[in-house]
Amino acid sequence: MAFRFEPLGRVHDRAGFRCGIEPLDLYLQQLARKDVERRVAAAFVMVATESPAVIAGYYTLSSFSVEVGELPESLQRKLPRYPRLPATLLGRLARDARFPGTGYLLLMDALTRAYRQSAQVASLAIVADAKDERALQFYRKFGFKPLGHSANRVFLPMATIDQLVAVQLLSGSMAKGRRLEPPLRHAGSAIWPPNRPMSTPSPLRWS
Repeated sequence: MAFRFEPLGRVHDRAGFRCGIEPLDLYLQQLARKDVERRVAAAFVMVATESPAVIAGYYTLSSFSVEVGELPESLQRKLPRYPRLPATLLGRLARDARFPGTGYLLLMDALTRAYRQSAQVASLAIVADAKDERALQFYRKFGFKPLGHSANRVFLPMATIDQLVAVQLLSGSMAKGRRLEPPLRHAGSAIWPPNRPMSTPSPLRWS
């Protein structure tokens, strides 16, 4: 099955989305478009090319900031001594129960989109709040590390995302054989080469 990503719009069936976690369902159904209109969050949906109104998954991105003291000391030493630094918040990420195994595609698109945008609006890292232990393990698999004293708040530096994007561009197979057709496009250029699947993530050097 082929998927594409696009901004949440009126053509998308928000009412039919069910991920199994009620707050995430209700957010998409009742609040997401309002947040977009108020410019407090940007919402993106993953849809199958043969049924573009059906939302297979979604995520939101917002501007954020982190306190320098929340970061690991090894990273602090490389940064200016500003009290707060810019970041990007991955506020919500969920996939419909009808499309198992696609959470990876949602995360990769979110990371790639945020990484490319950081060249225009500076961002040190992606920050995510895991809703439960299962979500926390999902983020950790991609190299996310704890941020501050919150048990469920994690982050991934843009320098690490740079590696992850490079790995996917050079690799050969997407999880479970799924392809993105047409290829994802941001700012006019393809992110994933057409007809080249992405592999599961390799261990990355974290910085």
